[in-house]
Amino acid sequence: MKVAVILGSTRPGRIGEAVARWVHGIAARRSDADYELVDIKSYNLPLLDEPVPPSRGQYSHEHTKVWSAKIDSFDAFVFVTPEYNHATSGALKNAIDFLYREWNNKAAGFVGYGSAGGARAIENLRLIMGEVQVADVRAQVMLSLATDFENFSVFKPAARHEQAVGAMLDQVVAWGGALKTLRDKK
Repeated sequence: MKVAVILGSTRPGRIGEAVARWVHGIAARRSDADYELVDIKSYNLPLLDEPVPPSRGQYSHEHTKVWSAKIDSFDAFVFVTPEYNHATSGALKNAIDFLYREWNNKAAGFVGYGSAGGARAIENLRLIMGEVQVADVRAQVMLSLATDFENFSVFKPAARHEQAVGAMLDQVVAWGGALKTLRDKK
């Protein structure tokens, strides 16, 4: 099983990179799946520019084809998202919107960070996941800028969060495996 830890921020000076690397580090110590850190910033996706809806899978731009191949290679995802104005980042939403079939019948977990622990960004992503036919798991990790970041910028997670990451990954792997039958019907 392959699981992507998707870094959902492209902002200069982003604190999400430290969070995503921390999650990936915890995941990489496990033997239940192959975990890969996927940074949407490295794909240089413009605002959605495909002329045909993604549900058709008829991509005309090379950046979309590369993004499609990457996402299609995974069985499940862990989205690491900031909370911007009660939602996930525009960059992550845009990256999701580029594709459709590549997300289908896979599982997802969430790690959010922000003033409210990223809770509203996670809820926003749960709605989006339903539309792209991704099964989102219950366990989630919420990191507060006030308590898990020194001076709101240096990531210093409380020890209890590592257990939360483990519980979330347990569910992501279980659901990702359970959905394999549906993915195999493609």
